[in-house]
Amino acid sequence: MPLHRFYVPPNLYSAEDKAKLAEAITDIYTKRITAPIPAFYVVVLFIDVKQEDYFVGGKPTKDFVRVVVHHLARQFPNDERKLVFMDMYEAALKPFTKDRGLNWEVEVSDGDVTQAWRENGIIPPHAIGDREGESLWLKENKPVLYGSHP
Repeated sequence: MPLHRFYVPPNLYSAEDKAKLAEAITDIYTKRITAPIPAFYVVVLFIDVKQEDYFVGGKPTKDFVRVVVHHLARQFPNDERKLVFMDMYEAALKPFTKDRGLNWEVEVSDGDVTQAWRENGIIPPHAIGDREGESLWLKENKPVLYGSHP
């Protein structure tokens, strides 16, 4: 599951902006990467940080977006794939950051935590190399029991 946390000043984005940005991010994982994942894996959170609590360089800010992404479902096999992903990600963010004159930072954590991850108590099929289970989760777009699940 990729978890995307956007730390933003209050009211920076409208509900419509948030929905469009979440959809653009989900599309990366479901339509644009080589090994798609189910849409339900993609979680996007918008966390408002009051100006008196938000500092960059020791000064309060109202035009900075901090994005922290934690990849659980897939890890990058090499630096080239990391760069390809980051280019897609930056393109998805552009209408909501650069095009609005905002400053932003993106951090993607890519550690392998597959043995310490469950969806509704079920080990994700890719964590144990079950391709049929992966296909089932992709088709159903939710965690369901599958053949080799212990």
